Formats: sequence, C-alpha cells, structure tokens
Amino acid sequence: MSHAKKSASIRAYIGALTILILAGCKDDPPVPEAGLGAERTVRCAQTTPAAQGGAPPALGLMTSLPLTYPLDADFAAFARGEVERTWQGEALSQCYTAMPLDTLAPIGGLDPGAPATNPLSGLSYVAVIQPRGLSPRDNVALDDWVRAGGKLLLVLDPMLTGEYDLPLGDPRRPGAVAFIPPVVERWGMTVIYDEDQMFAPRQISVAGLEMQVLLAGNIAATGTSTGTGGDCVIEEQSPIQKCAIGEGSVTLVADAAIFEDQDLAGSGAEAIHALLAFAFDR
Repeated sequence: MSHAKKSASIRAYIGALTILILAGCKDDPPVPEAGLGAERTVRCAQTTPAAQGGAPPALGLMTSLPLTYPLDADFAAFARGEVERTWQGEALSQCYTAMPLDTLAPIGGLDPGAPATNPLSGLSYVAVIQPRGLSPRDNVALDDWVRAGGKLLLVLDPMLTGEYDLPLGDPRRPGAVAFIPPVVERWGMTVIYDEDQMFAPRQISVAGLEMQVLLAGNIAATGTSTGTGGDCVIEEQSPIQKCAIGEGSVTLVADAAIFEDQDLAGSGAEAIHALLAFAFDR
C-alpha cells in the first residue's frame, strides 16, 4: 500500500551568507561509528584541506530541502550569525564549502555586450538534491559540464518521506515527487517507483556503498539513450547507480531519506559522508 506523506522545505541557497557561514566553520568532525560509512567519513575529513586548516573544496549545491537553513529560524537572526547550522549543513561543511546554485545554465550580463556568467565554471563537484525542477537550459548545461569532467550527485526522490509543518502552497515546500529531467534519460537511466513497497527503512549495498533508504525508487536502463562515449549501462536495478558519462560521472540516487532523517544518516551523518565520497571519489 502506498503511503502519502507531508513534505516541505526552504531553498537551501541563501546566497553569500550561507557560503560565508559554511566556509568559515572548521569544526572537528564527529567521531564516526565503525563500518564502511565511518571509513569514508574519516578519509574525507583527513584528506580535505579543511583538515589542515584550509578551505574545503567547493560543492555546487542546488536543492529545495532545508539542508543549510532551519525552517523555523528567523532570517534576521540567521543573517547575524545567531542561528545554528542544520545537522545536514554541519555534515556538508566538514568536507566541502557549499556554493548555493539558483541555476545551472549561464546567466547573461546586465549589459548586452557583457559575457555570460557560468555558475558551474570552476566547480569539480555538484550536488543537485530534490530540485524544484530543471529548465531545458539547465539540462543542457549539466550534460555539458558532466561530459567535460564534472562529478555530479543527483538525488531525485519519487516520494519524499520527510515531514514539515508548512501548509500546502507555501513557497518553501518542496514537491513530494521529483520531476525527472530529460538529461537523465539521455544518460540512459529512468526511475521506477513501486507503490506497494513497505514503509520501512531497508539497507542497500551498491559497489561497496552501504546506506539505508525509505520508499525509494529503482533506477533502470531506458534502453533509448542516444548519448555518446560513456552513457550508463545498468545490469541490475537499484536505488543508486553510478555511471561514467563522457569524462565525468553521475551518481543518481532515487531517495533523499538520509538528507531528511538524522537517524538514517547516522549520529555523525556517516551515510551522507559515505555517499559524497562514493559520488566524488574522495
């Protein structure tokens, strides 16, 4: 039986304020629990420049989930630095400097002759987590960026499980069902959702990555991909698929539960660290 759920969020990109807060914090990472996730967490914490007192690498972040800004926080207090980071923001800041993205496509200058600004320029890692939707230009820009060598974590949950105390129609509320952008099919993948699955966490293992999912979709091959070079070849359906695309890679995840539920992420967000390390080869 399918289970309807309430969901909502605030955009996790609050411009330079968020960047400054995340970049400026260099707290010691939590002591991880034993297991694969812990090993990846330790590796990330030790190899990032932040471990030596420098700034961690940039992570382009587009999301509709409240990953860096608490839903109940006062914006004025947030701007003054009086609001604590979310546990997700804390986890991200241990390995990366989050760079909020409002668009993935080049932005034209104010003057007709001014060059366009490419928000993906200079980024090696991008995470697009339950976005509100990608425009046609976003699809093209993302495909070009990945094929040129970018590493993408793309999380598209067909049925969010997080609960947020916001009314329907609130602009902060994310869609309960992710829209699958056309570029995913171009890469050779599609997301299938089983409405009869049980409402209970389940453990999955994919190429050495272990994590829990909740009401997840399965990623299968479309069989219609027309891209070139490294389009995805899927031998077995799974909530997670990692594919070489051109010179880069795409890790597609059909579940966002570890970004919503701290119990599923682990006391030190080990599951998030493990997924980021898996997606970005760090």
